[in-house]
Amino acid sequence: QVQLVESGGGLVQPGGSLRLSCAASGLVFSFYAMSWYRQAPGKQRELVARITKDNSTNYADAVKGRFTISRDNAKNTVYLQMNSLNPEDTAIYYCNAAKILYNHWGQGTQVTVSS
Repeated sequence: QVQLVESGGGLVQPGGSLRLSCAASGLVFSFYAMSWYRQAPGKQRELVARITKDNSTNYADAVKGRFTISRDNAKNTVYLQMNSLNPEDTAIYYCNAAKILYNHWGQGTQVTVSS
């Protein structure tokens, strides 16, 4: 059974930083593209960042230069380093693992940016 478990969310002041982690189990982690999505209240879920199995990355325009996605295949974990956070980054952040015919989601972790 595939499990994706996010951690690292919380309350942070504007301008602060957080690092999210997503620990995967039940799959061959290195075969999957890993992504972070987010969903703010009243909005659709949106892609934040993706890292392929070959370590190519892409980011949403809103987070370029502030967020960094990385993966550690030895630990079956993907990370999202978030810097210079602002209130518009407030959302539930979801981890996603995807490859052809397979798509898995974590339960999400809340990130709140507020003074």
